[in-house]
Amino acid sequence: MRVFHVKHPYMRITVLVENTSSCGFPVEHGLSLHVQRSNGQQVLFDMGQSDLFVQNAARLGIDLDRVDWAVLSHGHYDHGGGLSHFLARNEHAPVYAHCEAFEPHYSLRDTGPHFIGLDSALEHHPQIHFCQGVFSLPSGGKIFSLGRKKETAPPGNRLLYGPDKHENDSFGHEQSLLLEEGGHIILFAGCAHCGIVAIMQEATRLAGHPPTHVFAGMHLMKSGLSPQDEERYIHDLASSLLAFPRCHYYTMHCTGVEQFEKLHTLMPGRISYLGTGEAVDLN
Repeated sequence: MRVFHVKHPYMRITVLVENTSSCGFPVEHGLSLHVQRSNGQQVLFDMGQSDLFVQNAARLGIDLDRVDWAVLSHGHYDHGGGLSHFLARNEHAPVYAHCEAFEPHYSLRDTGPHFIGLDSALEHHPQIHFCQGVFSLPSGGKIFSLGRKKETAPPGNRLLYGPDKHENDSFGHEQSLLLEEGGHIILFAGCAHCGIVAIMQEATRLAGHPPTHVFAGMHLMKSGLSPQDEERYIHDLASSLLAFPRCHYYTMHCTGVEQFEKLHTLMPGRISYLGTGEAVDLN
């Protein structure tokens, strides 16, 4: 496992599943992060599309039975397809999902709309706790959603539909996690379908200060833009991200490796890519 150390650790964020790995771990298109907090509390953010996050957790010596609570960032299979495997393994942790997460969601493909939502049979599971707006966690931190944002949405959202398979998804079901520890303000966002900058602005409002660390996919893949327009879009995004002066970005999954490289060129020293099996220690 490759670890990005920031002084001595007090919090460790480990990638259980992501699209890539430089450590030889098996991968899938999806996301799952494990968070070990300084007080010993363990958090799971998303669960990939299968039980691979469970397998990789075992490879890393992480016991998912000891997870205290979990967050589901939105209602797509590559973030919540592994939900049933987590619930089968951990019978006590509440899973915080948006109240619209189990609505139908679709991806537009050559053959038409393709279902990419969650298993609706899990909607009434006793460990599922529904959130809306801003939800303050009993253990500290907040889960928040932006509501139905379209003006800040990344271009790749054009292929995503729901709950009506003929209407673009406005991502009312997307939510992010905000934690404050040791003077750091740490933001977790699954795919940032509502726009990473808009999510960071809301996190800043809620915390009273801008985030110092962001762990997020930014949904820059499959933009549908011309090469020139995509270059311009990524340049403008980098400028907006750099406007948060103390923040370091750890990105993954739907950002795309090629798009990350472009951001990295524009934001040297401010953005890193995390693959499966890698971890970040925050002091």
